[in-house]
Amino acid sequence: MNLPNKLTVMRICLIPIILLIAIFPYAQFNIDVPVLEVGHVGVSYVNIAMLVLFLIASFTDFLDGFIARKYNLITTFGKFADPIADKLLVTSMFILFASKGIIPVVPVILMVARDTIVDMCRMLASTNGVVVAAGFMGKLKTVLQMVTISVILLSNLPFELYRIPFADVMLWFTTCISVASGLDYFNQLKEYIFESK
Repeated sequence: MNLPNKLTVMRICLIPIILLIAIFPYAQFNIDVPVLEVGHVGVSYVNIAMLVLFLIASFTDFLDGFIARKYNLITTFGKFADPIADKLLVTSMFILFASKGIIPVVPVILMVARDTIVDMCRMLASTNGVVVAAGFMGKLKTVLQMVTISVILLSNLPFELYRIPFADVMLWFTTCISVASGLDYFNQLKEYIFESK
């Protein structure tokens, strides 16, 4: 297994660790989690730990693709596992936030539905020997999702200090870009979806 693929696997392995940190019953074990106070905003050290691991995982997304392209280490496994790792990472975080009531469930449903439809379109295209690489909109969607998750983990800092709902705006903007990129994929591949044999 080459280095880019190892980084992809590392990203997948970090996901359950991040989720375990989030859902661990600290109070049940009498663990008092400290809170970092910034002005009137408090950020739990649990969130900070999650953020550090999430940023490491997000950086591997950039790094594995960069190394694979620069040193011609692109593999079938990488093409398959890399987008799955990205979706597992961001979708797990958004579902976690929704389950805790931090964000509304509607944008999460829209983004999950978009990913499901795009995967279906790609699968139908692949049966015709057509491989669709991630376009600009798809890459932008992933970057925006990662930024949104980071800001949510930081309790909307530093924007919360000025009462600016940046995290909320980013969540809905990211959802719009996600849906738009899904429509773009659908438009590119509609001939394979509606073809009759």
